[in-house]
Amino acid sequence: MNRRDFLALAAGASATFPSLTWRQDTAIPIIDTHIHLFDTSRPEGLPWPTKNDGILYQPALPDRYRKIAEPLGIVGALVVEASPLPDDNQWVLDVAAKDNIIVGTIGNLEPGTPDFRQQLERFQRNPLFRGIRYGNLWNRNLSAQLSMPRFISDLQFLGQTGLVLDTANPNPTLLDAIVRLADQAPNLRVVIDHLPQMAVPQEAASRKNHEADLQELGKRPQVYVKISEVLRRVDGKIPQSLSFYQDRLDQLFGIFGEDRLLYGSDWPNSDQWLPFNAGLNLVKEYFTAKGRTVAEKYFWKNSVAAYHWKKRSPLQPE
Repeated sequence: MNRRDFLALAAGASATFPSLTWRQDTAIPIIDTHIHLFDTSRPEGLPWPTKNDGILYQPALPDRYRKIAEPLGIVGALVVEASPLPDDNQWVLDVAAKDNIIVGTIGNLEPGTPDFRQQLERFQRNPLFRGIRYGNLWNRNLSAQLSMPRFISDLQFLGQTGLVLDTANPNPTLLDAIVRLADQAPNLRVVIDHLPQMAVPQEAASRKNHEADLQELGKRPQVYVKISEVLRRVDGKIPQSLSFYQDRLDQLFGIFGEDRLLYGSDWPNSDQWLPFNAGLNLVKEYFTAKGRTVAEKYFWKNSVAAYHWKKRSPLQPE
């Protein structure tokens, strides 16, 4: 989708995607567990997005997010790292501290390195710092690291601190690694991002192994899943009907249940798909059909269990 098409679609978003909201007196607050912050005007530059990205290459800061999110009932968000640079952990914390719509940050530190624990203890002093991200990103490989005792020891230490491991960009190899990690570090809460959009293996044996890994992860109570990046592009088009995504959502709900699924928008990366409210309305339609109790868990209560974030604004739930 080019920039002109995207802007045209955004302008018509309210007509194309009618808001699916609860009555005002029974509104369910929403905590978005997956946004990214960066500032393209920083003189030192940034590793992502690149300058040739016509949609993403503009400042993505809390004030811009708030203008999009608040009218849709979103009252808080967790920032997930968008840079492997150690100093950017502090930059995100400093930006987050200035806007109470941000309830937590997930940083970027590398377990198994000599200064991991020192850096973790440094950032952990800030209550907004809720964990780290590691997976298929920044040329890292969780599966390959699981044979390294120091790496496992550091992740066990991460679990002892009460912080979280977010994983990045799932594929079958990563899911298999998360199963093994959950056994080696059973005290570590793990959050799998973007699982709805993961390509399912087509070869029979690989598909069987993938489904077995999902079932195993479903048995690990410390493993949570973000129902994020739900939208998919098929033959150049992005289906907008829930019926297209229903089977995949039903599968994940059946495996992980109502207590371990989280809402995440992936903003502003989601701008490459459809306007923000398109993805939100899709999951609203799915989860509200399951009743208020389930919807509350998905839209905010499970995020407290997963991340242990603290309320910063009167609009945010206890």
